[in-house]
Amino acid sequence: MSKKSITASFDEEAPITQGDIDAGKLVLRKRVDGRVVQPKKRVTLYLDATLVDRFKDMAGERGYQTLINEALKTSLQQADIEATIRKVIREELKERKAA
Repeated sequence: MSKKSITASFDEEAPITQGDIDAGKLVLRKRVDGRVVQPKKRVTLYLDATLVDRFKDMAGERGYQTLINEALKTSLQQADIEATIRKVIREELKERKAA
């Protein structure tokens, strides 16, 4: 007995519709320099109302959640830079004491 294929065939010429995407038939992934960008993960996060209002005011037409995401990424990058600078300073001070 042969099984019927349950995989739908893909027509290269058929236009992609929002319905296809919504139905899970197609997942669009953002690419940068040929690499797939990591998708975002949905989380529930409770923030102070004043903080949310401030980000909404700053965002304007843009999404305030995107602005919060960028602020968090920037904060982490600054922490990494600070840790690197501290490490370099410690190494240089150690070398001076040894000399």
